[in-house]
Amino acid sequence: MYTQQAQIKLNLPLPLKEYLESRADKFGMPLAGYIKHLILKDVSDMDYPIYQASERTEKEYKNAVEERTHAIKVTGSIDTFLENI
Repeated sequence: MYTQQAQIKLNLPLPLKEYLESRADKFGMPLAGYIKHLILKDVSDMDYPIYQASERTEKEYKNAVEERTHAIKVTGSIDTFLENI
């Protein structure tokens, strides 16, 4: 399963960065992994938010499921297929 990722730029005072690096080294972790661990530890007791899909999204989903029988299998190059449409 693929989980979408986001990259965050974080500016830290040098003494804090050095402290975090020393803590990460103590556990044999890279700095980014240690910071990720701290964040996960902080939010571990929180429920992951679940959102209700809008009526429009649910309707589009149902239409897509119904129309999947009309799908075609593309073999070879997608570029060639699109050129021949």
